[in-house]
Amino acid sequence: MGWTLLILLVVLTVVHGNPTVMVRTGSGPTVGFDQHPNSVPLGEDIQTTTEVVEEVMTTGVLNPSHYPARRAATVVQHYLNTRYGSPYRWIFLSTVHSGSAEVGVEVEDQHTLGSVSGQCSAELFFPGGEGQSAPQVQASCEGLHQSNTTAQEEAFYQQHRASNNLVSGNNIPDSYGHMEPSMKPFWQLGGVASSFIMLRESNESTLYNMAQVANFTQLETEKDQLRFNYHVLLHEMISQEIIHWKLLVTWSPEQGVQVLQTELQPKCHHCEAPPNTTN
Repeated sequence: MGWTLLILLVVLTVVHGNPTVMVRTGSGPTVGFDQHPNSVPLGEDIQTTTEVVEEVMTTGVLNPSHYPARRAATVVQHYLNTRYGSPYRWIFLSTVHSGSAEVGVEVEDQHTLGSVSGQCSAELFFPGGEGQSAPQVQASCEGLHQSNTTAQEEAFYQQHRASNNLVSGNNIPDSYGHMEPSMKPFWQLGGVASSFIMLRESNESTLYNMAQVANFTQLETEKDQLRFNYHVLLHEMISQEIIHWKLLVTWSPEQGVQVLQTELQPKCHHCEAPPNTTN
């Protein structure tokens, strides 16, 4: 059956560096996960969907220290990326404060130019019944637009819009978790584009993050849109499956990120997630 989760969370927008995931349980101590969001927190209380539904229906509260709260918050994260993401703005979940029958989202926006804070309210609904149906998210945010990455985005756009040298890259990050600084905007663009897939594929029993950009290739600019073919590896943390997708992505400062085509690739039964990225 369908059900609605409302959560209070903090979202971190990063241009450089790795986010720190913090989970707050009510007024109690804060539990931190100082790691890349692609990592799987070990030893967490992983509840079944039935248990979560019963908990919310009985108490009206979803325990933020439980894994389902992080799953729900991550879906909201993907939604925000599809709305606000760019090569210089990739939104991550940072903190889950509380969960209940009402959603509030507290936003912390950090990048190379500084940081701002704001708040969002969001309602997340997982449709029930047969067949795959994307979660329905409604969010209202204040503060996301206060961080100004316009100059970086415009410089990146002008550099690659009319360039005769089309850019390509692969294995971002590499097997040691590193990437060249020049590749970070393309990695982040791949992450934002992947959020379109992860939002569509998410349900109350999944937890997706992008593990790696296997490769990308810049295509010729069309209608003032930068165009890229991406091959990304998505990490479904509950099943520990690595899922390959190919995407046709466009971006411009005016139009934002758009995913025009998606193609699920055959399963790779021996694939493992790459290690965490490092600065």
